[in-house]
Amino acid sequence: MRIPTFLVFLPLLAGAADVADVVVYGGTSGGITAAIQTARQGKTAILIEPTQFLGGLTTGGLGATDIGNKRAIGGMSREFYQRVFQYYSDAARWRQETREAYFARKPHGNTGGEDTMWTFEPKAASEIYDAMLETVKDKVTVVRGERLDLKNGVVKEGARITRIVMESGRAFTGSMFIDATYEGDLMAKAGVSCHVGREANSVYGETLNGVQAGHSHHHQFKVNVDPYVKPGDPSSGLLPGIETDPGAEFSGDRKVQAYNFRMCTTDDPENKRAWEKPANYDERMFELALRNVEAGDERVSWAPAWMPNRKTDTNNNFAVSTDFIGMNWDYPEADYATREKIWKAHEDWQKGLMWTYAHHPRVPERIREAFQKLGLAKDEFLDNDNWPRQLYVREARRMVSDYVMTEKNCRRLEVVEDSVGMGAYNMDSHNVQRHVTREGFVRNEGDVQVRSRPYPISYRSIRPRAAECANLLVPVCLSSSHIAFGSIRMEPVFMVLGQSAASAAVLAIEEGVAVQDVSYEKLKARLLADGQVLDFESPPIPEVSFFKKADLPGIIVDDTEARLTGFDSEGHTTPGFVERGYRHDSDKDKGAQSARFTPELPKAGKYQVSIAYSALGNRATNVPVTIRHAEGETKVLVNQKQKPAGGNNFHPLGSFRFEAGKAGWVEIGNEGTKGHVIIDAAQWLPAP
Repeated sequence: MRIPTFLVFLPLLAGAADVADVVVYGGTSGGITAAIQTARQGKTAILIEPTQFLGGLTTGGLGATDIGNKRAIGGMSREFYQRVFQYYSDAARWRQETREAYFARKPHGNTGGEDTMWTFEPKAASEIYDAMLETVKDKVTVVRGERLDLKNGVVKEGARITRIVMESGRAFTGSMFIDATYEGDLMAKAGVSCHVGREANSVYGETLNGVQAGHSHHHQFKVNVDPYVKPGDPSSGLLPGIETDPGAEFSGDRKVQAYNFRMCTTDDPENKRAWEKPANYDERMFELALRNVEAGDERVSWAPAWMPNRKTDTNNNFAVSTDFIGMNWDYPEADYATREKIWKAHEDWQKGLMWTYAHHPRVPERIREAFQKLGLAKDEFLDNDNWPRQLYVREARRMVSDYVMTEKNCRRLEVVEDSVGMGAYNMDSHNVQRHVTREGFVRNEGDVQVRSRPYPISYRSIRPRAAECANLLVPVCLSSSHIAFGSIRMEPVFMVLGQSAASAAVLAIEEGVAVQDVSYEKLKARLLADGQVLDFESPPIPEVSFFKKADLPGIIVDDTEARLTGFDSEGHTTPGFVERGYRHDSDKDKGAQSARFTPELPKAGKYQVSIAYSALGNRATNVPVTIRHAEGETKVLVNQKQKPAGGNNFHPLGSFRFEAGKAGWVEIGNEGTKGHVIIDAAQWLPAP
């Protein structure tokens, strides 16, 4: 559909105070790249951010960049990470440690020998974005603190937006509009079709969408925890955030994956704040966490990833952690007042949980000590009492356009030909809800972590249907199923799509057409000229083989049944493991991690003892294993770089006499090792 020139430039003739070729609503990472790209193509842009800070999660604490395959990141997104590398090439940027000491710790996604760097401090990201925007200040106007009027904020003529109006009454007009918010407010108020929650698997022919109670193995309870206010008494009601029924398996719902704050913490005594007890602390909110540790879950329930200068990006981990599960379902379509309450509730939860794990007397001392080692960094988020300014809105509205990205795209079972960028991360959904099992215990539901192959993202998925809006692009809340969005929703990808959206918007202005009628061949040429990566082939994902306990001979004790100290990292990519996966020590905390496998032997006698592991070049060569048997203890060392000598990926340790029952065990440690130590399963076979 060709748009008459007088309609394309109607806003410019209206004489409004705030006018630009492209109006970008949302100063997220994708919004920033969209504004800069507009300027680099010779057009003007207004970048409107409802808060007082730019950058969304990239400047709001998420410094451990989720990448997948770095090769998929091009254009301005890669430029940003090159600027991060350049920023930290300056020795003056290193205050709490040296560059060499940092890279010696093998930080997330970095080698130190590339021209990009994928970890950074929040304030470093802000400085870099500010510097990038400074180069286009003559064409980009940044407006902070203006929120869209959710009732009357979008004015349209036919299928075109002519202006958007803020709560303050301030109006912005332009030829093209881009919604780069995490919530998709502009998109929704413009009358564009969208969806909230999980689709049933049947909607798009998927396997990982909808309710996934049977698939929820990660970030899960490992001990039985009573869900009732009065333990054992269902009539007393459920603890906060627990549902009676998760819903039918694979069915759709209106629920969204959990949100949290990505905290920037440090272990530097001079820069660390101790965890403070919130003034409104309510112990009832943390009863589930307390019962969980009292029931024997000894895991340290967070995931700090090291950033430069002895800081971290600290994320959710395990059963009860920073994700405020089930407390965000109303957020995507709520008004501002309701969102603020939900936002504050998340902040109260996370601050209260940190104090609970660090100081509550019901928490084991080892866990308290671990949480006390880190605290909020005093030199970050100075305008917000050192707390992250951005809630991690992992998912809100998603557009429904002519093309919906699905699991089939992420597996490359369906490959689009109108690519505007690539996704490469796992299909990753955090937990969505907590529920009571038939046995009367609490479980998490919704976590999915399944590999994808780098795949192209369709242009049709970032623009609406023609009848709904002709001059809007949506690079963040794009047209995608829940599980595909779990792969796409990464900050580098939002930067890629923001840039591509701006390229399409400018092309639409130049050609005088609707965004649906932009020549893809011209768009593709422009994207490639800007260094965007649109597609490449990658090796097929191998079929991961595993062994079921029921199919293996002898008595098997899996890693999920072992008594663990450490060994918190899970793996499932190297085939040949028992049941759902294996665990490893992440090649750290040497001498502090152990796993004890205790069988229940039906009778006394001699048994051949074996352990299962997957051999690989990064494994340790001297893994200490202790076998407790009827005659005492035997210690052996296992080279896990070498393939196990027995069948089914089990490595025999020897034959020993055991008493009936649970008196014997096998314990794997990591003391004195160099390389990853793997724990998977232990086996007892009757021996002659």
